[in-house]
Amino acid sequence: MSVKVVRSSKFRHVFGTAAKKDQCYDGMRITKSNWEGSTYCSVNPKYLAIIVESAGGGAFLVIPLSKVGRVERDAPVVGGHKAGVLDLKWCPHHDDVIASASEDCTVKIWQIPKNGLRESLNEPIVDLVYHQRRVGLIEWHPTVSNILASSGSDHKFCLWDVGCGDVLTEIDLKDVLFSISFNFTGDKIVTACKDRSVRVHDARTLAVLQEQKAHEGAKATQAVFLKDGRIFTTGFSKRSDRQFSIWAKNGDNSLGGCMGPLATESIDSSNGVMYIFYDSDTNVIYLAGKGDSVIRYFEVVDEMPYVYWLANYSSNVPQRGIGFMPKRGINVNNCEINRFYKLAQGSGNQGGYCEPISFTVPRKSELYQEDLYPDTFSGEPSLTADEWFMERRDAPPQLVSMREFFADEGLKQKAKVRSSVLTSGVKKLSAKKPSPENGAAPSPGGFNKPDSTSPVSAPNNEAVESLMNEIKRLKIIVAGHEKRLALLEGS
Repeated sequence: MSVKVVRSSKFRHVFGTAAKKDQCYDGMRITKSNWEGSTYCSVNPKYLAIIVESAGGGAFLVIPLSKVGRVERDAPVVGGHKAGVLDLKWCPHHDDVIASASEDCTVKIWQIPKNGLRESLNEPIVDLVYHQRRVGLIEWHPTVSNILASSGSDHKFCLWDVGCGDVLTEIDLKDVLFSISFNFTGDKIVTACKDRSVRVHDARTLAVLQEQKAHEGAKATQAVFLKDGRIFTTGFSKRSDRQFSIWAKNGDNSLGGCMGPLATESIDSSNGVMYIFYDSDTNVIYLAGKGDSVIRYFEVVDEMPYVYWLANYSSNVPQRGIGFMPKRGINVNNCEINRFYKLAQGSGNQGGYCEPISFTVPRKSELYQEDLYPDTFSGEPSLTADEWFMERRDAPPQLVSMREFFADEGLKQKAKVRSSVLTSGVKKLSAKKPSPENGAAPSPGGFNKPDSTSPVSAPNNEAVESLMNEIKRLKIIVAGHEKRLALLEGS
């Protein structure tokens, strides 16, 4: 009897690889802000956005992904804020639209020109003014167009319709938020607050549905919704050990339940905030701590122990911030499942740099690996703001097959056959098999009738001559019978 010792998982051998130096972005002055809710970086399939130091106000760089190398000192920036930028997020439905939150108490929406920035951009397309103190956290709705959530040091939690610049809903919180995450369909939001509480809100009214002190430590907590409705959190224990927990969707092991989380695991005793990056397609979670030089990744499953450690990616340079590429921007041909953009400070006067890190599943075949790539978010909204907020409709994200991002030029599934004893006297058969779709239905007995387009072998000359002689003989016999019939009719 065989005993299964190692857990089977197609992501068990995922490994991270940093890009070579000539494929990095360097020479930038990364922000020195210590805002705990921000990763200072946001990326989409077209652009990389990084918050930088700027005299006389806040600014951030927008770099086309293809423009690797050193960033010019006078490179154009997005610089319309009057104070430092604290957070920025690309719109999931428009690759040229980005939102930024600032210490100047505003949230601004920017549209990047089609070919990127040729000169500095100072005029936003929407200016959202409502918060009384600095705004440190923003998050777009995943399935509804023009819906944005924001939170600031005034303890206000706001929901915006950026299409008209109006606040749809707002509530007062007890303290500052450290994280905001919508669930898969966008009808709930989970937040992690400085008062150590993790709360689940109704996404339209922001009313609190569930509440729990997820971790006992006083330092920052993070929380995200998983695809099936469970919640994953990171925080600190009483002894300041970093840990993560997973909570049930409802019941005794949910937030507010009497039994606590489904599982809690300690990580280490470092003091950096553990940011959560969740891939809903593969159920793989990446934990990256600010100031760490390690990215840990885990696979979430339905049965105990619910979270399996996969591996760690390590380097010798701590990360200042980090960005997470949406699935539409990864390299499917290389079996890449995720990609990060790590911000780090260079040595001496070299400034900061951004290093892409690719996470790949090793596969020998060059063909499309369908088991690694479930259908993913297409980048198209499922609902308008009015349909979602006024009509109270919910819809899951619109999905697209990852095969569309697979470049299959030159990867033909052909067998290479060389001349040998096996090929002597062998005629090549047609590779196209008739099927009911193209009108070639099988005849009784299992054989297919040839159609008009089927190749016909060259006829034998002797057989044709014999056939023609037989036809002549039959014609003579028929003519004789016709004469006899005529004589009988005449008599």
